[in-house]
Amino acid sequence: MLDLKKTSKKGDKKMKKLIVVVMMLLVMTGVAFAKNYEANKKAGDYDVTMVIDKNPPVVGDNVVAVTVKDKDGKVVNDAKVVIDYSMPAMPGMPAMNYKTDAPLKGDDYKATMNLSMAGAWNVAVKITRGSQTTTAKFNVGAH
Repeated sequence: MLDLKKTSKKGDKKMKKLIVVVMMLLVMTGVAFAKNYEANKKAGDYDVTMVIDKNPPVVGDNVVAVTVKDKDGKVVNDAKVVIDYSMPAMPGMPAMNYKTDAPLKGDDYKATMNLSMAGAWNVAVKITRGSQTTTAKFNVGAH
């Protein structure tokens, strides 16, 4: 004879395992398709897009890709790009200032910013083309 109580308990355990597996898959899918941090600014005649590989940016290494387009929407690939990032002074702590070159890789200028602590950071993307330098300023919060 079939014991319905045992069958029901086995079914409950299988259902709980299935729910756990489905939840894990949903979380992993969300992480896999998470958006990067992206910000756009106008700097002189340029449209500047900064994309950071983590959203929100984190304490530690963050890969930054900068796309620079001219007023006609064409990608600028003959500029020198430098990324200055800083955190202002706070009580008991001096200001932190860092600089990294962003060499051209494909259509983007790429660099790694190492954010040394959580909080608000100022990021200045300096674009030098010919004898003119233009700056796009961004604010990011590291977690």
